[in-house]
Amino acid sequence: MAVGDQVVDFELQDETGTPRTLSGMLASGPVVLFFYPIASSGGCTQEACHFRDLSSEFAALGAQPVGISSDNVTKQSMFATSNQLGFPLLSDPGHTIAKSFGAWRAWLPGGLHTRRRTFVIGEDRRIIAVIGSESKFDLHADAALEAVRKHQAAV
Repeated sequence: MAVGDQVVDFELQDETGTPRTLSGMLASGPVVLFFYPIASSGGCTQEACHFRDLSSEFAALGAQPVGISSDNVTKQSMFATSNQLGFPLLSDPGHTIAKSFGAWRAWLPGGLHTRRRTFVIGEDRRIIAVIGSESKFDLHADAALEAVRKHQAAV
C-alpha cells in the first residue's frame, strides 16, 4: 500500500472482542493504523504509549490511533489495560490485514512476522501517509500526527 491507494474495508475484533470495521472507525475522522509485531514487547510498548501520549492531539484533529498485531484478543486486552492505551487494538491472527497492507514477512524467525508500519487513512479510505521504521519507535506517532495536521489543513 502506498500514498493515494484506497484501502479495502475490513473487520477485526478489538481488545474487548467487539468487531470493528475500518469504515466504522473512519466515520469520525482519519484513522492512524499502526502495525506492531508483539503486544507488550519493549519496542511495541514504547510505540503504543507514545501514541497514547499524543492521543489528545490526534483527537483535536478528529483522528484516532488504532493498533493492530497478530496477537489474540486476550493479549491485546492485557496490553491495552496495563498501559492504559485508550484506543482500539485490533487482533489480526491470520495476518490477513497485515498481508494486504504489505506489513507482513514470512521469513523472520521468532514470530515477529508483522512489520512496524503506520498508515494514515483518510475518511475516503485513501492512504494519506506511510511511516516505516523498525527501530525508531516514537517516529510513527510523531510523523503520523504531522501527516494528519497537513491533511486537515489542506481540507
